[in-house]
Amino acid sequence: MEIFPGLTIDFSFWGWFMSLGVPEMAVVLFAVIGWVVLILFFVKALAELWVKYREDTKYIPHWEWVVLAVDIPPLFIQTPKAVEQIFAHLSGAVPHISLFDKFWLGKKQKWFSFEIVSIEGYIQFLVRTEVEYRDLIEAAIYAQYTEAEITEVEDYIDAIPSRYPNAEYDMIGVEFKLADDDAYPIRTYENFEYNLSKDAVFSDPMAAILENFTRLGHGENLWMQLIIEPTNGGWKEKGIDLVKKLMGNETHHSESIAAKFASIPMAIMTELGNVWHWNFEPSEGHEEDRGTTADKLTPGAKKTVEAIEDKISKIGFKTKMRVLYAARKEVFHPNRCIDGFVGSLSQFHMQNRNSIVPYMNTHASYDRHHTKSYRMQNTFVKTFKKRKMRWKKSNGYILNIEELATIWHFPLPFVKTPLLQKAGYKRAEPPTGLPVEWSETPLRRKGMASAHHEPAPMALPIESDATQEEGVPPENLLFG
Repeated sequence: MEIFPGLTIDFSFWGWFMSLGVPEMAVVLFAVIGWVVLILFFVKALAELWVKYREDTKYIPHWEWVVLAVDIPPLFIQTPKAVEQIFAHLSGAVPHISLFDKFWLGKKQKWFSFEIVSIEGYIQFLVRTEVEYRDLIEAAIYAQYTEAEITEVEDYIDAIPSRYPNAEYDMIGVEFKLADDDAYPIRTYENFEYNLSKDAVFSDPMAAILENFTRLGHGENLWMQLIIEPTNGGWKEKGIDLVKKLMGNETHHSESIAAKFASIPMAIMTELGNVWHWNFEPSEGHEEDRGTTADKLTPGAKKTVEAIEDKISKIGFKTKMRVLYAARKEVFHPNRCIDGFVGSLSQFHMQNRNSIVPYMNTHASYDRHHTKSYRMQNTFVKTFKKRKMRWKKSNGYILNIEELATIWHFPLPFVKTPLLQKAGYKRAEPPTGLPVEWSETPLRRKGMASAHHEPAPMALPIESDATQEEGVPPENLLFG
């Protein structure tokens, strides 16, 4: 086609191309542009490997981690809304990372690990963070729990072996994921209120979770990690697209590959017509029904749309949740706590919403004495001890601050959990030379262990008989 003297456009290729069948079109496209796609794929893969190499060798090795034990006074009443605000506080820990920082310095986003551990039935809430954000963690907690006690303790993770099979210990690990798209929310704490009378009653979901941590005896350990990493708001686009789809604002018919390429010549002609003022009008296609309107949605669908919109309206974190049970072989009984823990997560499921489900089990589909099972155990323990976000093919999922506070929060006073460490009274300096008595606990304060002495336990002193004889008022004692 000659547009003007000296300029000719030949559309014969497109005519021949459109005369081919779909399989032949695919072969031609691969021959013409397939090599470009392959090059882009390999460049992307090499870039990711390079970034991972720089992170592991230049940046992450310099991190210094601290483990903080958080104790809340037993009569301090706060709803999970307070923990939701703690997570919101942490969303500010997002550094600016330039291309130079990422590809040369290996700089990456730091993460936090909110944990619940039961060591032989002794339960403790912990937060593991990089030392840079310790002040941020403490400020966020004290802002909501003014009477809280935060103590740096030694990492408990080395209490179990790192390699299996082991002569003394056995372990099982389970990792969890969302059953549906990230945009769908789970059941949150606001849905755990019910009415027995004119007053609303809150059924704390933490009660069902902690019950499994109390069923341990001597030589048993049950540890849970909720790893979170601040992220930008790009994840909300998926929620917006999902809402549009459910509302019927998205085209429901799909175009084939052939149809998409068939539109290329027409698009070229249309653009040339706009430039050269041709009197060219493309044929008007039939506009199909674009779906239902909001008025035609069922009540359940409306509630689902509202729940999705509510989720994307709040701050989100990239999240990974996992649990590990390890015990001496003579007392190794994972079914009595692991099955119950998995079952306790079912309370967060709602119809047409989302749920937390196990997707990776170190013993799943394998004989416990199979080599592949041991390899999975070793990989899981290594990942668990380093609190890595990524394991196998899963790189985390998005939970907002309300969902996180539902899964991990300090139990309300009516949750009667034996051996749950709680703060006593506000700290005060004791009189000089006051005799004290210590009770044994599994966790040690950081820096109190000695190579030549018995480690000082973490529990704080209680009143002794000598104190009463000396007439020291109880309010001047140091509680913890």
